[in-house]
Order: sequence, then C-alpha cells, then structure tokens
Amino acid sequence: MTGSDSPPEDPGAFPFGAGLLFCPGDRPDRYAKAAARADAVILDLEDAVAPADKPAAREAVAASRLDPERTLVRVNPAGTADFAADLAALSTTAYRTLMLPKAQDPGDVRALAGYGVVALCETAAGVLHAAALAAEPNTLALMWGAEDLIASLGGTSSREDGGAYRAVALHARSAVLLAAAAQGKAAVDAVYLDLEDAAGLEAEARDAAASGFAAKACIHPGQVGMVRAAFAPDPAEAAAARALLDAAAGQAGVFRFNGRMVDEPLLRHARAVLRRAGHSATDGPA
Repeated sequence: MTGSDSPPEDPGAFPFGAGLLFCPGDRPDRYAKAAARADAVILDLEDAVAPADKPAAREAVAASRLDPERTLVRVNPAGTADFAADLAALSTTAYRTLMLPKAQDPGDVRALAGYGVVALCETAAGVLHAAALAAEPNTLALMWGAEDLIASLGGTSSREDGGAYRAVALHARSAVLLAAAAQGKAAVDAVYLDLEDAAGLEAEARDAAASGFAAKACIHPGQVGMVRAAFAPDPAEAAAARALLDAAAGQAGVFRFNGRMVDEPLLRHARAVLRRAGHSATDGPA
C-alpha cells in the first residue's frame, strides 16, 4: 500500500499487539517464556548475539516452533554475510516476519518480498529515507532506534541527564511516525533501556500510544505489562469515547458535546481509543 491524498482511517493497524519483547537468538531456553509474556516475541540474531555465537543462534531459531503469527526475527543488516546466512536458515521455517536493522535502502526491503518487514530506522540515512521504506508494499511497520542513530551521528548519548530524549532523537522519533502513517503503516516506538525506571517507561509508553505509535518494543519481560497498560485506554477514557460517538449519530458536521466543539478529527480520536480498547471503532460518521 502506498500513500494517497486520503490517509486511511487507521494508519496504525498492527497485527502483533502493543507489547513486543526482544529475546536473544542464542538463548532458546527463553523463547517460550518470552512468547508467553509478550504480545509478540522478536527473536534477535543481531545486536543481542555475539559474532561467535551467531551460527548457533541461527540453528536455534531455525529449530524453534513458536507461533509464526506472534513471532518476528531481527536479522542482521542487509548486505552482510550474516544477513545471507540468516535468510538461509529462516527459509526452512514458518517465520515470515523480519525486523530489518539499519534499514535505509528501499531496495533491501523490496528484495525481501516473501516476508513482511518491520524496517528499523536507526541511522541518519534510515530516518531520512523512512518515507521510501514505508512505501514498500511488504513493509508492515517502521520502528526507530535511538542508540544506533546517535552512534551514526557521532554522538555519545540519546538522552539528557534527566532522561528526556535530546532534540535530534525526538525529531527522528516524530519523522519515523509521520513517515509510517503517511503510507498507512504502523510505527513501533524504541526500547527503554533503564530497567529500574518504571515511571519513565510508563510515561514514554503513554506518550507513544497517545501520539499514534502502534506498539513499543521491550528488552525485559517486566516491561511488557507496563507497555500493555499504557496502550490500553482506561475504562473511563473508553466510555467517554463511546459516548462521544453515540452523540455523533445523526449529526451533520460540527456539533457541541459536553461544552466542547466536536468535528471529524475528534471523532477519529475517539475511534482510535476504542480500537485500542478492543471495541468496535466503526460506529459514528466515517
């Protein structure tokens, strides 16, 4: 699907749920546990695995039998010998969703036509080419990565001392989200590295959900529950969205509800809340 002048009603549709959990490819003992704790598991053959351990990790992933509908595999960057070996190993499996790290050339996504691809924009070129990456038909989503991005810029830290992202990281985050939505694709928010900062993770995950990200990746099972909770509207929020859409029935154009002027963008916000809550989001004016 490519972009158009009329964006889809739900540009953030994503089949894997909100809480994605990375699992090192060389730890097959953790595969099932990770899959049980998360909406989907990302078996990682790239950064989580030392170079000497990559062959064994590939064998372990190829031998695994997780649900392919809830499993992604992060391969090594396109053009590397490890990438070719990863694809050879995966050809014997039922896994058909790849996370492509350091994605920056749309042709690399196009060459993976047999797979659905989550393109990981984590270099300067990847962020600048995000729209082209999202436009590829087999791109399911874009994800961004702060630490590799800063490294590609020659920087030393993606966050300020207080924990907030630096301006360039925030720019990249927004650019990837906008590029994905413009092409009707989902966007996945980057991992949160501070395992001890539950409040920071919760705040960032809530911001991701409110901004339009479809999911957030996690690096520890303990993070998944907080991410799920952040992406799921509370009952009061869902009830307010339902009431607004009910009030919109039969209305034409702008109307007043609870002292507030309501138009189509606000109705779309309400539908998005109900989608996240698991309710029907098709009610109300289209």
